[in-house]
Amino acid sequence: MGDFLRPEVRAFFWRWREVLMACVVLILGIWWAATGVGINVWLGYIFCAIGIGWGVAAIQRARFAQDGDGPGVVQIRERRLAYFGPLDGGIIDVADLSKLEIDPTSYPDPSWVLTSIEGQVLTIPINAKGAEDLFDVFAALPDIKTNTVLDVLSHTPDARVTVWSRVKPLLH
Repeated sequence: MGDFLRPEVRAFFWRWREVLMACVVLILGIWWAATGVGINVWLGYIFCAIGIGWGVAAIQRARFAQDGDGPGVVQIRERRLAYFGPLDGGIIDVADLSKLEIDPTSYPDPSWVLTSIEGQVLTIPINAKGAEDLFDVFAALPDIKTNTVLDVLSHTPDARVTVWSRVKPLLH
């Protein structure tokens, strides 16, 4: 059964699977709202709201995801981000992040450049295995605009771009 679809088509459906599931929930909600009786009508409205909210978030995740064939592996455990690459790597706490940049000039692939408060720099290729999980980490950063991240990612710039930075608190 795995040979039924070409690998490109399978990869497309896998990347957009969450959007497709949100559409199924939305269609079920519309059907229940239109044909239901009593509480099923209200359940249909609730399913519609869930489907729409889930669909918006799923579209953002699908836009962020890359092919995953790049060098290295990304792991996120208890708000600690780890990258294990063939030449470099490191571990950084998400709470210690002070700057997020994208560097399109890095070799072999464009990379996320994460800088901590202490100055530690962690460079992660955008297509490393597990890099799609970075979307949830980036979305949790204070005052980040996810649309800005997605726009920079889809329209690769010519030079390094700062996507987010933390405002340093004043001492007095």
